[in-house]
Amino acid sequence: MAVKERSADRTAAMPLTEHLRELRSRLVKSGIAIAIGMAVGWYYYPQIFAWLSAPFNDVIAQAKAEGHEVTLALTGVADPFVLQLQVAAVTGAIIAAPVWLYQLWRFVTPGLHRHERQWALGFAAVATPLFLAGVAVSYAVLPIGLELLFGFTPDGVENIVSVDRYLSFFLRTILVFGIGFLVPLLLVLLNFAGVLSGRKLLSWWRWIIVSIMLFAAVATPTGDPVNMSLLGGPILVLVVIAIGVSLLNDRRRARRRRLRGEVDYSELADDEASPTPSGPSPLDERYDEDR
Repeated sequence: MAVKERSADRTAAMPLTEHLRELRSRLVKSGIAIAIGMAVGWYYYPQIFAWLSAPFNDVIAQAKAEGHEVTLALTGVADPFVLQLQVAAVTGAIIAAPVWLYQLWRFVTPGLHRHERQWALGFAAVATPLFLAGVAVSYAVLPIGLELLFGFTPDGVENIVSVDRYLSFFLRTILVFGIGFLVPLLLVLLNFAGVLSGRKLLSWWRWIIVSIMLFAAVATPTGDPVNMSLLGGPILVLVVIAIGVSLLNDRRRARRRRLRGEVDYSELADDEASPTPSGPSPLDERYDEDR
């Protein structure tokens, strides 16, 4: 334990040049990993683009069946090269995520306490499947949203959609869905940090439901009730689970405080005075001994 404390103190006492040198080393390693991931994305570009355009192709087939024409097109001379470069860059960042997240973790870790490091590890372990679940839901919702949007096309008008606009729309949608699925995890972290109690979260249940529905209405491509339910429903279930975990953690924390003989001030109301010890304080006893 003493060795860890000396290591943390030595890290805190590092001069600015050493911090910058370490930051440069972390950035170089992350850049190399991203470059390797970009090479993989460049090589498998046809398969990746087929996966990205699959929701749009479903909409194209449905539109043709209804007598409409929808086309995914490139409008510039250099657009094919730029598109492949963008897809490779995004793929490289995703593939290299374990590396650059680890480098960021190693750069920040010396400034954290031991329990804070454990929280960060737990956050990373739970955040990844939650974010992937949000991406999966967005991938399932995207064709429905595109079909509803293209349904407003008048007769005799063709939809020619630029690939770069579709790609930015696709990435923005999955990013919003993925972040939405991380909100319950953030609530649990705030509870473990002692910022929010489970009882407080439970008292906000009306505002939580309204906030989730508003977020779902803004985040979904169309804002219709179906897409809102597909996004807001899973997030609401996850928030309920997060509140349950927070309540259990509050009980565990209160039980530990009772065993230690400590006063649980979190159970007091904001306008309620905290209890004061009835006996003499240690300072009074020391003053009496000195006299």
